[in-house]
Amino acid sequence: MSEDIVLPIPNLELAQHYFVLSTPTLTRLHGNAKKELLKGIQDDQMTPYYRIVTSTNTLPLDNVLVQTMEKQNEEELEKLDKRLKEAEETEGETDIADALRSKANYLTRIGEKDKAVEAQKVALEKTPGLGQRIDIVLTLIRIGLFFGDQDIISTYLAKAEELIDQGGDWDRRNRLKVYRGLHLLSIRQFKRSGELLLDALSTFTATELISYNDFVVLTTIAGVLTLSRVDLKKKLISAPEVNQVLPEVPILADLIKSLYDSHYDKFFVALATLEQDYLLPSRILSPHTRFYVREMRILAYSQLLESYRSLTLDSLALSFGVTVDFIDNELSRFIASGRLHCTIDKVHGVVETNRPSLKNAQYETVVRQGDVLLNSIQRLSKVLH
Repeated sequence: MSEDIVLPIPNLELAQHYFVLSTPTLTRLHGNAKKELLKGIQDDQMTPYYRIVTSTNTLPLDNVLVQTMEKQNEEELEKLDKRLKEAEETEGETDIADALRSKANYLTRIGEKDKAVEAQKVALEKTPGLGQRIDIVLTLIRIGLFFGDQDIISTYLAKAEELIDQGGDWDRRNRLKVYRGLHLLSIRQFKRSGELLLDALSTFTATELISYNDFVVLTTIAGVLTLSRVDLKKKLISAPEVNQVLPEVPILADLIKSLYDSHYDKFFVALATLEQDYLLPSRILSPHTRFYVREMRILAYSQLLESYRSLTLDSLALSFGVTVDFIDNELSRFIASGRLHCTIDKVHGVVETNRPSLKNAQYETVVRQGDVLLNSIQRLSKVLH
């Protein structure tokens, strides 16, 4: 097998199906998720993972299936142990490392988390080639992502960075951007995540982690929230990679176009649909759905208010296709939290913008940074004297 082939193990699509089945509010998606999860478990002989899934009553326990898969697991592991023993007795370090990786990859494939992690660590120690060592570390990151283990993810993302800095090739360097980008997205770091995913947009090869279409969708979702209006047009709306995929995800295309073209009533409808069809069902984005929807609304309000000194509540409500009471309550919350720079005159039914002075903002930044610098100098002087 070529060392450039990256095996899609563990199969992260199964973790997504498991998430859907574990979420009561997604019952409309349970039928397909159940079918695909069971098929994936059978295809990869995932007895240990099947036990986890059935222990939470996500799938019914089939004892005949368990016995069949267990027998397959035992036979395959026996072959792999025999091959490893032969390599240790009669062959060199390269063959031993190959045998160790084969066993570690099989344990990873079947979802035997703890044994897989330990086996991958042993393979990492015994494998001499830098490229193959990076691939092992990326596999460990995928194990962490599959099981939602943040310690494993953080540890081996750092390890991958260290190995890449030692001379990782172009392909692995770009693949790591996707791993880091997805991890950052999962912990609500949308801006940095979007930057990394956009960098990898034209060079994407990490199909062992996520399908290309899903990658483009996540990249677009992160980008539309964090990019400036100019960059939104340049990096997403005009990007051929995005235009190739968005026809298959029309609601995301509607979201971007309506925001860019300032059709805010259509934007609100598209955002609500995106929330139900893509954000809530996503294992990565679901925990951040309320945050994302709120930030997108603030973005749209800010974009409209920047164009006017004042607007009536009626015209604002009409622009967004909502009631006056809704827009009044929503703007009041965002103004009170300092997210929108405007005031509401309820007597006259007017919203007046009061943009902060750029010079004042710059002055405050200089003062703040100056205080930090003075404190650092004082601490340094105490050390020197």
